[in-house]
Amino acid sequence: MNIRFPLTSSLLLILLTTRAQSSYWQQRVEYTMNVSMNTSSHQFEGDQKLIYYNNSPDTLSKVYYHLYFNAFQPGSMMDVRSRNIADPDRRVGDRISKLKDNEIGYQHIASLKQDKKDVSFKVNGTVLEVTLAKPILPKSKSVFEMKFNGQIPIQIRRSGRDNREGISYSMTQWYPKMAEYDFQGWHAYQYVAREFHGVWGDFDVKITIDPKFVLAGTGKLQNPEKIGFGYEKPGTSVNKPNGNLTWHFVAKDVIDFAWAADPEYAHDIAQVPNGPELHFFYQKNEKTTDTWKKMEDHAVKVFQYLNTHFGKYPFENYSIIQGGDGGMEYPMCTLILGEGQLAGLTGTMAHEVSHSWFQMALASNESLHAWMDEGFTDFASSEAMASITGSSNPHEGSYRGYFALVASGLQEPADQHSDHFNTNRAYSTAAYSMGSVFLEQLKYLIGEENFYKGMLRYYNTWKMKHPSPNDFIRVMEKTSGLELGWYLRYWVTTTKHIDYGFGIISEANEATLVDIKRIGDFPMPIDLQVSYKDGSTENFYIPMNELMGNKPQDKDQTRSVAETWPWVYPTYTLKINKKLNDIASLTIDPQQKMADIDRKNNTVSIGDRKPFTDPTK
Repeated sequence: MNIRFPLTSSLLLILLTTRAQSSYWQQRVEYTMNVSMNTSSHQFEGDQKLIYYNNSPDTLSKVYYHLYFNAFQPGSMMDVRSRNIADPDRRVGDRISKLKDNEIGYQHIASLKQDKKDVSFKVNGTVLEVTLAKPILPKSKSVFEMKFNGQIPIQIRRSGRDNREGISYSMTQWYPKMAEYDFQGWHAYQYVAREFHGVWGDFDVKITIDPKFVLAGTGKLQNPEKIGFGYEKPGTSVNKPNGNLTWHFVAKDVIDFAWAADPEYAHDIAQVPNGPELHFFYQKNEKTTDTWKKMEDHAVKVFQYLNTHFGKYPFENYSIIQGGDGGMEYPMCTLILGEGQLAGLTGTMAHEVSHSWFQMALASNESLHAWMDEGFTDFASSEAMASITGSSNPHEGSYRGYFALVASGLQEPADQHSDHFNTNRAYSTAAYSMGSVFLEQLKYLIGEENFYKGMLRYYNTWKMKHPSPNDFIRVMEKTSGLELGWYLRYWVTTTKHIDYGFGIISEANEATLVDIKRIGDFPMPIDLQVSYKDGSTENFYIPMNELMGNKPQDKDQTRSVAETWPWVYPTYTLKINKKLNDIASLTIDPQQKMADIDRKNNTVSIGDRKPFTDPTK
């Protein structure tokens, strides 16, 4: 008899994001681009040579490019979504719908050849669909040659011109970019506002522009002797040309290329010990000069902390650039708003810098798994900043954000395409707060030593690749020796919640019997602390059967390991070999590492209640 069982959405997701590392493959691109910028019309022309390596086992009859600037037009999907979502981004609102012809963004394809032959293509919003002249066979390559032109939108959403602080050009998502193809197929998503996914490769980019502009961006400048503006060696002089100036950047093993330009950029340099050279580009004025100089020292310390705890930064340089509309990460650089208080500036810098680990080296598909990028980045940057400021609870804000979302009734599963959340609030909390809490709770499950060993192992195993959620959790399982797939599924594919409390507390044969109740649908192992009236404490650890083991004991704490609690049982009885009258209080999760949505019922004071009662009834 052949019995078939339907796949649940959670199981299907895990199956779709599971592959053996031994069979892992990824595509590769090599871009050579020459771009000429007209700073009067805010338009540019370019030619692009793209060598595409099909390392997949599949034959490709089509390829797709992203044309992100096309989103900045009235009637685009980004425009319509922004005008209809319940809580639109205030930076966009209905502004795209009101753009004039000379204010919109666009990318036009003038010609496209594959291996010297013309190919047919059509534009669908922000996606270019290309029907190949000849299929690209597995383990082969093809060369695409394109001529394109574009206009930079006046609406700033990461990209754009003349931002609110007066930065001329924030050039991100600015060129026709080949979409990623992997074990799930093509990821040719329409650009609606949120996250990205890119192909690993090399970039050789020449940008010709009015010589009054200073450029900064991805890669390493190849012709500093011709540029000046702080790039030249001390003691040398640079003769500026009367005509346009060409800036030449090269970046290897990156997933994107971004740049910015402004005639008033100042340029500072700082060196990370045993790390990269940091470049800072900003307009010096009364709102920036003092804070940016102080921020430079913080940036060095952030890189040092991240190098130690999460893996070695893989490139020789990194640029922190004033521009954009908030903070946005790119390979070897970030664009951030430059004015404001030091705390906000350094916090934004630390977050964007941390993306260099969790998106620019570990390039997970942030469109589908934003929590793996934004959340892990939030976690790492919070810990890096805590090492500088001395904060004792760096993830408290992430827990608060998660609890507030649950209370609002707007929570959705975290692991879904970023553009398809019903509200911006649900997306941002799922991506940032829930991703960060996921890691802090994982630390609770497997112990701090295993956790940080696992994070380094994850980085060193999957850097310069595209790890999936299952790839991450498998590394943590191998490091800890514990089973963690259940935790991944519960946290990112459901909206089930953790909630534990106390039931009946009674005494029998000079021992205390404590009923612990799993009120929520999300099971967890339990740390429980007993405080006695004589001032002493005793710690118990109650394993959960799905974990298939116990987390290591903290070095500074002794504990008793109780019998395992099978997750199907809603109530568990713990026996404490002390009289009830000896106990002052009982606390579930005393360190508050679990995202228990009702922490008020996690502590019970024996003197404040009558024994033999169940407070949940």
